[in-house]
Amino acid sequence: MNRRPTLEDVAARAGVSRALVSIVMRDAPGASDHTRERVKRAADELGYRPDPRARRLRQRRSNLIGLTFAVGQAFHADLVDGVYASAEALGYDVVLSAVTPHRDEMRAVRTLVDDRCEGLILIGPRMRAGRLGDLASGMPVVVMARRVRAVDAVRSDDVAGAVAGVEHLLGLGHRRILYLDGGGAPGAAERLRGYRRATGDAGLPEVVRPGGLTEREGAAAAAAMLETGDLPDAVFAFNDRCALGVMDVLIRAGVTVPQQISLLGFDDSPLAGLAHIQLSTIRQDAAALADAAVSRLVSRLDGDGAGSAPTDIVRTPTLVVRGSTAARKA
Repeated sequence: MNRRPTLEDVAARAGVSRALVSIVMRDAPGASDHTRERVKRAADELGYRPDPRARRLRQRRSNLIGLTFAVGQAFHADLVDGVYASAEALGYDVVLSAVTPHRDEMRAVRTLVDDRCEGLILIGPRMRAGRLGDLASGMPVVVMARRVRAVDAVRSDDVAGAVAGVEHLLGLGHRRILYLDGGGAPGAAERLRGYRRATGDAGLPEVVRPGGLTEREGAAAAAAMLETGDLPDAVFAFNDRCALGVMDVLIRAGVTVPQQISLLGFDDSPLAGLAHIQLSTIRQDAAALADAAVSRLVSRLDGDGAGSAPTDIVRTPTLVVRGSTAARKA
């Protein structure tokens, strides 16, 4: 059989009516134990599986949560995993829709709406706040990793995280701390503000250069730094991927980390803890953030939070010290 088996196929194999097969597949009353066993055996032999889409079309609710994320962002992948776990525990399924260089956010969102998702969780959206507000006026929406005043948001305290990172480097005796900025990325303005606050409180000059979100951008920033020959005591990168690009270029150039330059990232991505990398970083609790986002969305969907004002749920990130930062040598 080259096509997907149907209820009619199962009925023919089991020698019963289509209606009786439907009763068994829905676990509804009206069939004997012997008949149920026979129908389920026939279904297994044919490889029949109920179509959840057809079932949802018959229901008033789909119990689907739509989730957008950016391809290539390791921290987004951690959040996706957390959303799956939290949604399943509350009886919801998750539909993913990726944002890529060739697939923008609005297309990703439209796909989820067309799939009858009841609510949306958007990880690090870059669309303007007004458009997010318009979207949230039509259905429950929770934004992650970005603050949006008119929409429910769940995020880390990026300012506090950046302050903790700078204070760690200051405690190691570093005084010239280069910060590689994240540009227009969600959370970038807050992390830059935290860096500026901490260096200002310490009476130190700001040293800020363009960084980015990827290893390639981090590598370009490190190459530019090496070209000037004016090396800082430490580099604090916008995220772990940017930091890894910096680390690669420095090591290839014979600059040792952390002996000559301490290096700090942000996110605590899976690569950061590898034995040959050991990147010190600011850890965001992906599981806790995901659970808070799902809980908030489900409260809207189930009516508990209907009509209430948008909330801004903030979690404090923590410093993870590994081998890429060390005390400054005199």
